[in-house]
Amino acid sequence: MAVLKSDKLRVDTNIYQTKAVQQWFEQFDQIPRHILLQCELVLIEAFANVIYHAHEHLAESTPIDIEVILMTEAIEIRLWDFGKYFDLQQALAARKKIQALTTSVDLVDVDSLDTGGRGLLITDRVADKLSYDRLPDGRNCLLIRKHLPPIR
Repeated sequence: MAVLKSDKLRVDTNIYQTKAVQQWFEQFDQIPRHILLQCELVLIEAFANVIYHAHEHLAESTPIDIEVILMTEAIEIRLWDFGKYFDLQQALAARKKIQALTTSVDLVDVDSLDTGGRGLLITDRVADKLSYDRLPDGRNCLLIRKHLPPIR
């Protein structure tokens, strides 16, 4: 897959940066609108989770790095945080068990879900690949990959 466009953004740990993150992400509008909106939703959900959970006890000046890579057949979103590591797959499995789901949440029926963990289940449904890894520099990286119809 060839890279068509990529960009990085660094923001402080501040929920008021959400609009700046959304506006920055809009530059990737070459993808189908419904996929763009899904990806924007999971980006903002992940951003909020970094602020409210990963960076909960960290200074507002703690950076959050975001990178988006648009390729001919996929889009990748990465967020780096300085919070405590958590086992993403275990958290997903626990939420699915709680919700009595066997695979993924149906995006049409999200209102029936408990609010805690709803974003994680939606992100899992939207993403074709989802991972959260601890890096040697002490940061964590959330990777969200979504396959796309071929873009030229």
